[in-house]
Amino acid sequence: MWNQIAEQITQATGKSFQIEKTRPVSGGCINQGYAVSNLEQTYFVKINSAAQLAMFTAEASGLQQMSATHTIRVPQPVCWGLSDSSSFLVLEWLEFGRGDNTSWEEMGRKLAALHQVGGVSKFGWECNNTIGSTPQINTWTDQWADFFTEYRIGYQLRLAKKRGGGFPSESLVLPAVLESLSNHHPQPSLVHGDLWSGNAAVTITGEPVILDPATYYGDREVDLAMTELFGGFPAAFYRGYNQVFPLSDGYQRRKTLYNLYHILNHFNLFGGGYGTQANQMLQQILAKR
Repeated sequence: MWNQIAEQITQATGKSFQIEKTRPVSGGCINQGYAVSNLEQTYFVKINSAAQLAMFTAEASGLQQMSATHTIRVPQPVCWGLSDSSSFLVLEWLEFGRGDNTSWEEMGRKLAALHQVGGVSKFGWECNNTIGSTPQINTWTDQWADFFTEYRIGYQLRLAKKRGGGFPSESLVLPAVLESLSNHHPQPSLVHGDLWSGNAAVTITGEPVILDPATYYGDREVDLAMTELFGGFPAAFYRGYNQVFPLSDGYQRRKTLYNLYHILNHFNLFGGGYGTQANQMLQQILAKR
């Protein structure tokens, strides 16, 4: 497998690359990660089953699209494909540091700049991708309320029902979601889509980086809402974001709804206490009707 991946790197870069050292890299629960290197160069390689090639192809496309905005740094995809019974994605290797208030404030400013890049009039993306290992449906849709209701909350609720989740029925939840967003008409923004603290980092030189995207065109607030889940981002990040692209007051009302998508997804992936958390969020949303 590794020889085939080395050949693909050589073809993609035009520079001969032979792997001399391979070591596992932790940090994800969906893929296996490795650092592969010779005396001159290191790359980060993600490995999964051959059936997951489409996931890596979509991730590479999302990284390329975000990189093309020239707003915020992302790991550059080098190559991807199949090797024996595995699929792989090769990315540039980045050395990460701790970051400080200055770098996190810059992270906020650069994410805001990404969100200000338009270019489409609908919500969705060029193909379906994944959120974790769950399919993420990105059918182009004219109205944000329709897109989020059907392809985010509706889709996750249907998966949760198959998993045996004891949640309120779609007939109750989806009209409440649609009503909550009916007067909200954001411009489509290119969003990261899975922006929790584990998917944002700072290089050793202080440059902000976002990684492992679940890219699509949506309401920019979905990224901000998720930054408040699973540990949250430093206050400097929000300060920097609002300097460039201030959030409206309505964001505080919508963030629970937007984060429900991720908590339902975590229930579908991992089960456990995420079901209780999702039900608490659903009750909040239904109580506002």
